[in-house]
This record gives sequence, C-alpha cells and structure tokens, in this order.
Amino acid sequence: MRSLNRLKWLHAFEATARHGSFKGAADELGVTPAAVGQLVRALEEWVGHPLLLRSRSGKTRLTLVSEAQDALQDISHGLDELESGLNKLRGRRARSVILLTASQVLLMNWLMERLNRFSEQHQNIDIRLDVTERLSDVIHGEADLGVRCGPGDWAGLSKTWLMDEEAVIVCSPRLLGTGARPSPQWLAGEKRIQDDTPHPGAGFPSWDTIFERLKAPPAGTTTLHINSTAAAIMTALSGRGVAVVRRALVQQLIDTNQLVLLFPEHRWPLTWSYYLVMSEHSRMRPEVKILHDWLVQDVSDSQISS
Repeated sequence: MRSLNRLKWLHAFEATARHGSFKGAADELGVTPAAVGQLVRALEEWVGHPLLLRSRSGKTRLTLVSEAQDALQDISHGLDELESGLNKLRGRRARSVILLTASQVLLMNWLMERLNRFSEQHQNIDIRLDVTERLSDVIHGEADLGVRCGPGDWAGLSKTWLMDEEAVIVCSPRLLGTGARPSPQWLAGEKRIQDDTPHPGAGFPSWDTIFERLKAPPAGTTTLHINSTAAAIMTALSGRGVAVVRRALVQQLIDTNQLVLLFPEHRWPLTWSYYLVMSEHSRMRPEVKILHDWLVQDVSDSQISS
C-alpha cells in the first residue's frame, strides 16, 4: 500500500538534500525553513533514525547519512516520474490555476469586479479564492497571491504597493435623509458604529478625534462596538448608525448611492496601504506574474481616471 500522504515529507527531504540546508529548500518550495525542518523531522521519526547530519557552521550545514544517500536517487526519480504523470493528466487542455487570498469585505466591494474583468481577458487562467485574513497561507505556499492592507513589513513575502488608504465616515442615505447635508450637531446625535478590528499603527481615527476635528458638541448617544469590518459596514447599510471605515472597502457602495460619504472635506489618511503579497516561489510562476502585473496596472489606471 502506497503511503502517498508522506509525499510532502519526501519533497522537503529531497530539496534539503540537494541544497544542503533548510533555507535553500524553503526558498525553492516557497515555505519557511522551520516548515521544511518539521517535514524532514517527521520523515526521520517515521523511518526511525536521523537522515541528516547537522553541523553548526560551514556552507553546507546538512549532510546525508549513508542510508539516505542510497535512497535519495530513488526518491528524486520517483518525484520526477510523479510530476511527469501529473503533466500527462493535464495534457494540452491544461489551464493554469491561481489561488488568490483576500479578506471577505475587500473581495466583495473592491476585488471581485476586477477579477471578473481579468478572467474575460485571460480565459486560460482560473482563479480560486481563499477568503481569509491570515498571512500564513501566502508565506507557507497555500496561496499564490494575496491582497493585504497593512504596514507592509511582512517577513518572508515579496510585496508590491497598490494604493494608499484613508478612513471615511459613512451612513445610509435613509439615516441622513434625501438631500440633507450632515452637520457636526447632527453627527453628535447619531449612534456611532465602532469597528473594533485591530489596526495597530495605522493611525485609524477615534470618534473623539473626529468630534474634535469637526468641532462637534459632546456626543450624547451610544456606540455600537463590532469586531468585524464586514459587519460594521452591513450595520451602516441597514441605517443603524454612522461608521468609520477604510475607504476602499466602501467606495463601490458610495458610488452606487448605497452609502453616503460624510464630511468629505475632512480627510483621515492611514499609514497602512494595500499591497499584493506573494512568496518567492510564486513569483517564478508566469501565470501569477500575469495576474500580479494586471492588478497593478488596473489599480493604477483607475486612480488616474478618478
């Protein structure tokens, strides 16, 4: 019976043996050195003895034990044969597949329309979506490309700046009233929707900061705290209060008059920006580069036209 569930162990071991280090294998596989080390150790535990001799210094810090040297050629040949078989299964009708990760609210209100246009222009590339806030899926090679908003200091990832971001105040047109203009006094009397999603170091404005800037009277209403950006936006759409959110996440809703942008003369720029992120391994895939370059150009074109 074939133990195909151990292919990841063998893949990590074979790459480590060729490079003589976990780091070299990690760069090739698009994962972290720690992840490679864990896979190799799992294989060693299964076979019942060490496969690599570890040294603390030198260019090649990992060398094979004699039993592993005898087995390496068979393992390398087997992985090559497996890759050849997979390519035969795909055949001439093969389509490239890209796994793209983004947050739910960014996908719904900013990214999906762009992906639809991309798919119309590149019908031989399939995009699969992983809706999540985690970065580990990109770092560990579980996703090929990610769209993230943050400080841009993610270790182990290649990043490309897309656009800056700012906070805006929005509400449902039903809350404001048709043709009405908001005033600081009106704002002070409305329920505030507080998005408690962490934005460490982004300079996200507090309601106290906003009221001070607008010279509004002390607020006499309550604040509804929500620990989800998507839920905060949905609550504002329902007319239950006024929300402060990132502009890119609601611009489409503003353009379609589902939300009203309040006090546009005041700006609250954030130190966070939007980036495309990917692992070094994903950068080597032509189809990933095509989507990466297309998104960068599309965002640039939309900023010029707006």
